[in-house]
Amino acid sequence: MVLTKPAYYDAFACLAGDCPDSCCHQWDVQVDPAAAARYQALPGALGDRLRQFLYREDGAWYLALDGDRCPLWQADGLCQIQRQLGHEALCAVCRNFPRLRHDYGDFVELGLELSCPEAARLILTAPAAPPVQAQVPGGDVPEYDREAMLLLRKTRQTALALLRDHPLPQALGLLLLYAHHVQHLLDGAAWVPFQEEAAVAFGKTLAEPPDPAGLRRVCLGLEILTDRWRHLLEAPPDPGPWLPGHRAMARYGVERYWLQAVSDYDLAGRVKLILSGCVLVRDLGGDLLSTAQLWSKEIENCADNVEALLDAAYHHPALTDARLLGALLP
Repeated sequence: MVLTKPAYYDAFACLAGDCPDSCCHQWDVQVDPAAAARYQALPGALGDRLRQFLYREDGAWYLALDGDRCPLWQADGLCQIQRQLGHEALCAVCRNFPRLRHDYGDFVELGLELSCPEAARLILTAPAAPPVQAQVPGGDVPEYDREAMLLLRKTRQTALALLRDHPLPQALGLLLLYAHHVQHLLDGAAWVPFQEEAAVAFGKTLAEPPDPAGLRRVCLGLEILTDRWRHLLEAPPDPGPWLPGHRAMARYGVERYWLQAVSDYDLAGRVKLILSGCVLVRDLGGDLLSTAQLWSKEIENCADNVEALLDAAYHHPALTDARLLGALLP
């Protein structure tokens, strides 16, 4: 089985007490059943503390917050479980975050989540480089549509080349147009080549003035975790310039989401999720790394918010192709 990971993947190391936005802050943590059973049986003061905050809802276990922080998070920014029992005693979410694993059966792709500040620094600032691949034991018979996966893997390489070879923000506009081209192929259309220059010219005829206020309203209607995010959406500073980090953010999104379309054949919606995030992060201004990390924390780490945006991609006026193209192909 082939395992693939970004070139920067192994450079990640948790900042622990030096993290500017700890994952132990503001998030209820879902606890896997094995860890929940261990915590329920754990003797002593640590076990009592865990059982005080451990609760079950809709068949899943969670560790509730103490105020706005994990009850096991200490003043020095370190975890009591890890300190007393070791890293392996953490529940699966805490042990693995911000590492991503997409297991397709006969191949696996690893990544990092943009919602972690240190992972965001690597994702948005590391030089573009080919992924690292290795043969590893294991693997299962894949359950995906083989023809669709072959198409998605091939076209993802083209999408990444478009992001690499064209100036911003034109590269982002081309990515949207190419996603629709591939969507037609996924839907059964006959293969035709993608003409980049013709696509840009056509995209400019479709473009309408962007609606940044409308895009912010979409996000204000979603579940909001932090006051900081709400304040940014309600009173953003002046938009910033397009930066190399926006290209890296789009590349991260393509690497993370493109192949996931094999599950439901909705590639266009996923690409609009990626691009609306890039447009919004630019429009919100401020420090790119912290704004992109906050976007991911508020959007990507909430499955309901992701689903809501995937739905909105097809019906909300601020997320039409014309509006997005107006922000990308002026």
